[in-house]
Amino acid sequence: MKKQCLSAVAAISLILPAAAQAEHHTTAVADRADHALTSDQAAWDFLEGITTEVGPRQPGTPAEARGRAWAMDWLNARGFAKVADEPFQMRTWVRGEEEARVTAPFAQPMHITALGNTASTGADGIEAEVVYFPSYADLEAAPVGSLSGKIAFISHDMRPTQDGSGYSFAGPARWTGPSLAASKGAIATIIRSIGTENHRTPHTGGTTFADGVEPTPAGALSNPDADNLERMFARADGQPITMHLTLTPRWLGDTTSGNVLGEITGSNPSLPPVLVACHLDSWDLGTGAIDDAAGCAIVASAALNVAEAGQPLRTIRVLMAGAEETGLWGSEAYSATHIDEPIGVGMESDFGADRIWRFESNFRETNPDLHARIAQSVARFGVANSTNVASGGADINISRDQGGAIIDLQQDGTRYFELHHTPDDTLDKVDPVQLRQNVAVWTQVVGILANEAESIQTGE
Repeated sequence: MKKQCLSAVAAISLILPAAAQAEHHTTAVADRADHALTSDQAAWDFLEGITTEVGPRQPGTPAEARGRAWAMDWLNARGFAKVADEPFQMRTWVRGEEEARVTAPFAQPMHITALGNTASTGADGIEAEVVYFPSYADLEAAPVGSLSGKIAFISHDMRPTQDGSGYSFAGPARWTGPSLAASKGAIATIIRSIGTENHRTPHTGGTTFADGVEPTPAGALSNPDADNLERMFARADGQPITMHLTLTPRWLGDTTSGNVLGEITGSNPSLPPVLVACHLDSWDLGTGAIDDAAGCAIVASAALNVAEAGQPLRTIRVLMAGAEETGLWGSEAYSATHIDEPIGVGMESDFGADRIWRFESNFRETNPDLHARIAQSVARFGVANSTNVASGGADINISRDQGGAIIDLQQDGTRYFELHHTPDDTLDKVDPVQLRQNVAVWTQVVGILANEAESIQTGE
């Protein structure tokens, strides 16, 4: 939308009496949401544009900086106010050479990618015996020192789920598995990718090492290669399986990342804004379409739709956080900078672009009328009400830090972990119909919240 269009709808809303204005907003927002379901173009324009013109946006790198500049141009061109890049410093890790091959007894190459924040094997690589752990719990049970001089291999049995709960089950293998293995003497760790597909596309992602544990090389095997390695252990008849591993990531030191901000200005500056968030960075293997350019496309398009329905009471603030993938740097920086500025309600889109199926809030008990009104408004889009308490995504730390209102619009995660952190995270994997359903639901919910005159209490 052009700047003059936003000004025109704002002028219309200002001449209406308060009661008529509220009724106008309610009807107009619903109309814009219905329109988005079949005709929204802004979200696809953002998504196609940034993945095509920028591509992957590794945190702290020049590619991420190009992404921020691109997003700011997009927001400015569509009339957002107070568009800004708020910089912050972060430690920056980048990958290097990646190679894994079994050397005995069944010599063959495997597909691997390094995990974020891990160490280098050196250019010559390392070769050692591999010790197999079918689960994280099996690794926990291994005696201290039992992995001295060896490579740990951690597997799991992650399954696709609509709510993404399989990630919580399998995630520790990546999140803390390398640290645990290193604490027991392992010189390197390989894991089964935290994903649910059977392509030779390994999943990257960050890991952390506990205080006092020296970082070691660590990588994720594609699921077919992990299957193959497990079969090797079944057929080896007790012979040691050895692997040559070369991973050469490096640290660049402190570099600059940043958060991109833009606003739809509300008519009542005394009301705390509605914060709609996503993260603009991505891992470097794909083009970051589902994780999380889609989320940024959804929230920005919804904000535009609400503006087209007339100037809202509350300001809608779009936060496109930087450097989420390597440690929530942007979310933490935003909260630290703005902690004294109350947020009315916080929401995040960061689970791909498949359809929203469930609505949750953390004010169902304290604001039952508002919760029920929102739930009823999105039922026509196939979204169910829920008694679950919303906790918010990674990019709205400020809402949790303030003890504020939070809404979760839960997306269908059945196929999300087929693509998450892989080279397959590309535009063609986004279903335009489901993307529009997201925009429609977000438009409806944000429109109600942005025109809510009463305080949204959570009881915290």
